[in-house]
Amino acid sequence: MNVLEKMPAKEELKSNGEILKVNGHFHTPFSFSAFENIEQVFEMADKEDIKVLGINDFITMDGYPAFHDLSVKHKKFPLFNIEFMGLLLQEQKKGIKVNDPNNPGRTYFSGKGLRFPVHLDPPFQQKLDSVFAESMKQTRSMVEQLNQHLAAIGMEDLQIPFEEIKNRYAKELVRERHIAKAVRTAVFEKYSSNEERKAALEKIYGKPMKAELEDVAAVDNEARGNLLKSGGVAFVPEDPKAFLEIPEVIEIIINAGGIPCYPTLLDNAKGEFTEFEENYEKLYQRLQELNVHCIELIPTRNKFAIMKDFVQFFVARDIVVTFGTEHNTPAMEPLTVRCSDQPLDDYLLKVGYEGACVVAAHEYLHAKGEAGYVDAHGKPAKDKKDEFIALGKKVIAEMTR
Repeated sequence: MNVLEKMPAKEELKSNGEILKVNGHFHTPFSFSAFENIEQVFEMADKEDIKVLGINDFITMDGYPAFHDLSVKHKKFPLFNIEFMGLLLQEQKKGIKVNDPNNPGRTYFSGKGLRFPVHLDPPFQQKLDSVFAESMKQTRSMVEQLNQHLAAIGMEDLQIPFEEIKNRYAKELVRERHIAKAVRTAVFEKYSSNEERKAALEKIYGKPMKAELEDVAAVDNEARGNLLKSGGVAFVPEDPKAFLEIPEVIEIIINAGGIPCYPTLLDNAKGEFTEFEENYEKLYQRLQELNVHCIELIPTRNKFAIMKDFVQFFVARDIVVTFGTEHNTPAMEPLTVRCSDQPLDDYLLKVGYEGACVVAAHEYLHAKGEAGYVDAHGKPAKDKKDEFIALGKKVIAEMTR
């Protein structure tokens, strides 16, 4: 049972008036993350005084039960989210990059505030299962090619069966980063000296390595780039069947009770934007066409001034805005959301909290059998946004006090 079902009626709830710290987007080991287990997230959140947490795994909701129970244990408000990789065909045909800086039309997309326990109607569950199966088929092929390469260079003793990678490093979903971690671990476990480890990795790569061995996150990233990306010996191109069109993704999210949400890439380290995002007004209009009324950012990727200007533009248009940290690489960073060059200011903290409040109220109302922020057609209750923020503050206060 969802703990929100047992909460008092909304008339009995009281807000504490505070702006609480939120992290509305992070991955767990159920897809791939820096965390060894989900409880580590909550331990860090306790230390950093974060009160609202949003699980956001890639094409899986398997982590929801543990996430729910730990939220109750640690008195955090749980946001049940999910992430997909899909296609915007119109942009793909025009060669427009969306929020994947390397592939035109390819689009990461999130759902916020899904129902828990999870239920999808059969047609939508079948689509999700199909995407999951195609993703696993690709990574299985990568492992097969990697093992063939290891045999060809006389390193058969480092071969790693797919099931071992799945059982030791993943849950159900195996991603490229799990394979890279398995390669690094196999080398580190077989060889004890840095000289031997470096020599082994360079033999596997067929070129000198750049990462420092002490930085295991950098080693994993280098292994992934050298072996599993385009041009690598274990690279397997993604089958088009692994990508749903974004309108299909939106349908799945709405059927699961969620709020469709566009993850914004915004500026990179060089201050560059994708063609899809560089004009805010055009981005807003395209999202309106797609019936998307929520955006999220991972501020550690963005400069403060750019992000604040962007957020102000969309807040003025009644778009719900949420923030997170992702934690979908081997590097362990704090859970506290901040920009690449400075912390969030009071305005951005307030925006991020109020966005989380809308999602929290949406979840609460669904748990009580009532309509949430978006209806069955994805239409938002924009005229009631302030009411959702106020209710969200109350349900978060009830859960976290």
